[in-house]
Amino acid sequence: MLVVDDDERFRAFVAATLRTAGFESIEAATGPEALACADAVPIDLILLDVQLPGISGYEVCRTLRDRFGESLPIVFVSGVRTDALDRVAGLLLGSDDYLVKPFAPDELVARVCALLRRRERARAPIGNGWGLTPREAEVLGLLASGLGQAEIASRLVISPKTVGTHIEHILRKTGARNRAQAVAFAHGAAIS
Repeated sequence: MLVVDDDERFRAFVAATLRTAGFESIEAATGPEALACADAVPIDLILLDVQLPGISGYEVCRTLRDRFGESLPIVFVSGVRTDALDRVAGLLLGSDDYLVKPFAPDELVARVCALLRRRERARAPIGNGWGLTPREAEVLGLLASGLGQAEIASRLVISPKTVGTHIEHILRKTGARNRAQAVAFAHGAAIS
């Protein structure tokens, strides 16, 4: 994990919290340093302060999304930009979560674990053996990760109606009677 914050004490606190939970982390104090670290070593997740010297956390997030896509979980952290509008902006810019300082160490670990679980589920092959097209498998994977039809459409840059058509095909091909069963099927549960 990469912890990016210009406050050295905060970085040390987060790194120690992650270490106690069994995670390794590296630290960066600036946006350029964070980008260099992300290019140099494989990163599972980034905790990124919004206000950094030089390049803002928002800019770092956009650059990371351009380089690594949606597969890299990014969590914004801020003690200054804490209003609902700030949190919404961070999520719209591409973060997966937004933590407001101060936060409990247990909350940090729980959010990190949830994002890493979601990342692993997204990497799991969904749709193999059912005759799904790659796009149908992608839609099923997004459904299984908890996204709704409009969110999937936005993420894939297609219309909600097209997503609905893909879902109809998924239901037919998997034998599921509804979306909930298709999601259960995607996670390996038996459909009765």
